[in-house]
Amino acid sequence: MATKRYNNKGKGGARRTSGTANDPNYVRPKKALGQHFLTDMGVARSIAEAMSEGGDVLEVGCGTGVLTQFLLARGDIRTWGAEVDGESVEYLHRHYPEFTPRLIFGDFLNMPLDEMFPEGLKVIGNFPYNISSQIFFKVLDYKDLIPEVVGMVQREVALRIASPAGNRDYGILSVLMQAWYDIEYLFTVHENVFNPPPKVKSAVVRMTRNGVTELGCDEKLFVKVVKAAFSQRRKMLKTPLKATFGDFGGAEHEFFSLRAEALSVQDYIALTNWVTEHISQ
Repeated sequence: MATKRYNNKGKGGARRTSGTANDPNYVRPKKALGQHFLTDMGVARSIAEAMSEGGDVLEVGCGTGVLTQFLLARGDIRTWGAEVDGESVEYLHRHYPEFTPRLIFGDFLNMPLDEMFPEGLKVIGNFPYNISSQIFFKVLDYKDLIPEVVGMVQREVALRIASPAGNRDYGILSVLMQAWYDIEYLFTVHENVFNPPPKVKSAVVRMTRNGVTELGCDEKLFVKVVKAAFSQRRKMLKTPLKATFGDFGGAEHEFFSLRAEALSVQDYIALTNWVTEHISQ
């Protein structure tokens, strides 16, 4: 497994904890990294137990190891970690030395997962709020390599991903993720189990790769159609689609009188095929 592009770079130093800011061993949650360290052991255990058995599991954003410890305790998986914060890496090196060979000091968003995990991997984590959507788009890029994701994100993001068509939370991520994954909203997490407490509630979702191997349409165009549709979600589809693709030679689809949230994944596939036929007219 090739990890040389993301070497472990933790430095030696004082033992650190996630206690209080007056503690010299404190690991500082960094706002710029979207860090909110989980402090509730019960929640951490539930997240770890939500992952299915077997295989390589990559934890994104290990922090101070609250979730990591429960993953390492499972004998049926091999746990890896991706952590971009040097303070956290140092802490993990000191407190989980057995984890050090599989702790990667680097940005998950920039990792070539196909080179590092050619046999596939599952993804888990208390995802940093400021990059949670980017993490899901990264998963989509490697959908044939990632059979499962268990992640804690802002509750509004979790609702969006799990939302069915016709719901106000239904959006771009809903359509794109549900095209390739079965989504389960597992449970809500209160603000007071984090350091520092976020201003919003969080939630844990599980995404399991469905049986779809191809959508039956131009998949790049599918993404473009979905993004165009939701670019003006309060307007009927005719307006944003024509703004993006032109007037389709004067032809109109029956969906043009609907708004973006009304269409299911299958509807968007059908619409993409229609756009393919009419885009050059």
